[in-house]
Amino acid sequence: MPSLDEKAAAANSVLVQRIQTLIIGRLVVLFLLLATIWFWSSGTLRPSLENFPQWLLPVFVIAVGLTIVYFFLVRLSENFSWQVRLQFFLDALLITWLVWRTGDLTSPYVTLFIVLISVASFYLRPMATLFIGGVCTLLLVVISLLTHNGFITSFGQGQTYDKAVQIVGFNVVALLVVGLLASRLSDRHASGAQLEETVKSLASLRALHERIVESIRSGVVTTDLDDNIYTFNAAATEITGLRLDQVQGRPISEVFGNIREQIDLSLAAAGEGEQPPRFEADLMTPDDFAVRIGFSVALLFSEANEATGLIITFQDLTEIRSMEESVRRKDRLAAVGRVAAGLAHEIRNPLGAMRGAIQVLDSNTPANSTQAGLMDIILKESDRLNTIITNFLSYARPAAAEFADMDVTQAVRETFTLLKHSPDVRENHVFEADLIPTVISADATQLKQIFWNLARNALQAMPSGGTLRVALQNMPNNRIRITFEDTGAGMSQDQVEQLFEPFSNSRSGGTGLGLSIVYQIVKDHNGVINVRSIEGQGTTITVDLPREHRRTAAEPLSIHESTAPTRLKEFLNVAPD
Repeated sequence: MPSLDEKAAAANSVLVQRIQTLIIGRLVVLFLLLATIWFWSSGTLRPSLENFPQWLLPVFVIAVGLTIVYFFLVRLSENFSWQVRLQFFLDALLITWLVWRTGDLTSPYVTLFIVLISVASFYLRPMATLFIGGVCTLLLVVISLLTHNGFITSFGQGQTYDKAVQIVGFNVVALLVVGLLASRLSDRHASGAQLEETVKSLASLRALHERIVESIRSGVVTTDLDDNIYTFNAAATEITGLRLDQVQGRPISEVFGNIREQIDLSLAAAGEGEQPPRFEADLMTPDDFAVRIGFSVALLFSEANEATGLIITFQDLTEIRSMEESVRRKDRLAAVGRVAAGLAHEIRNPLGAMRGAIQVLDSNTPANSTQAGLMDIILKESDRLNTIITNFLSYARPAAAEFADMDVTQAVRETFTLLKHSPDVRENHVFEADLIPTVISADATQLKQIFWNLARNALQAMPSGGTLRVALQNMPNNRIRITFEDTGAGMSQDQVEQLFEPFSNSRSGGTGLGLSIVYQIVKDHNGVINVRSIEGQGTTITVDLPREHRRTAAEPLSIHESTAPTRLKEFLNVAPD
């Protein structure tokens, strides 16, 4: 937006151009008048220097001199209004002199007064234009009185007193009427120019307002009184994934869900003179990602202080919640990392000795005895305890990923082959696969661990049988998506939100660390894991992975760094149907 100095400079430039046009125009008119007077005085179409009116020469010289002076004044002066008034006043004097020399009352150049007044209306304000009209009228009356009473020489035909009064009266009335009309024209011209300037100012203010709103990093949405969306800034598009053309005219409930209660609470608070409270809500993007937003609602008023709609401002709180979760995970895993080494040594060594002793005793115990059964239980539980320790160490001390090109389809098939021989599989379990050959850069061992844990959890959610479907598809931005879909018992919203928390598994016999390890592996691969579940209908888990691994500045370099999630939005999106 131009500054005040730039606007003033632009206005002065336009005014200078208009004054220069006036100067050049009057010079052109002067030459035309001189030519017509020359022809008129000579009485022939072939005038010569012999019949050139000598009295025109001073007029010509004076007019050209004034033109030169005017040009210099335009370049030197900073106040142009007085110069324009001076030009019109001097032009009135020159016209008066021309009228006197060409017959005073009978001069055909009396009409030049009308031309002068009309042109003045385009350059002067209404009162100044009316003043020029009055000056022209006064000069005509003065020159008529002076010539008629013999104070100066008359170059016209003698007129009777009555005839002279008649001519003067007619011309005075004509000039006064022209002056009034010209002042009105000047007023309308000034109003039009002011209106044009106002329109430009309003357009500039609107553009400035739009740029300010678009530059705000918070989402800003305005609606009409029927809650239909009117404006939608760039930040709102970035947060919601929706464009203005997609939401304009649609109810806000289609974007933010049912927030009518929050709107009513905000309006009630505003009506009592209180600050509108802030609310939080989950917003689903077109990509089926859940975004946590914090928003506030206020009334939108017109210049007449009438309510015209609502204004909703909101921010993406997902990253903030992710940072909070990251801090909590760091605190937990820092403690885990400190005790992990001691735990492995202090438990595994005695556990190994106990298992060896039990195996020796078991070999000397009758197979069908009670002691043999108890020893089998001890061996199984020691194996389970060793598995818990192994998973715990994998979670606390994840191995560094070794990225290489691998076939995801082949890894899924190998996982299915092993899974079909696991004790979790029942006769009424059905396996479906929709796979396409896909090669990505990843750690094959860790990806198989993801597939194994997700498939086992799906089977364990279907103890009475069901269908496990695995699909592989290509996604935009050079990514792939692996989907694990089961027809099991499903989960509640609270269960889904705690699904990847360590030791959060409510299933009997589980360690509660398998899915936490899955979460870490997906994160280390710069991937996204998304969970959708309905109680009694089943669960769908999708894993989005990039085809190519690119190390980032935030990629973990230590044990504690490797266990801290960076953005919950990118790795865990809970989306209830």
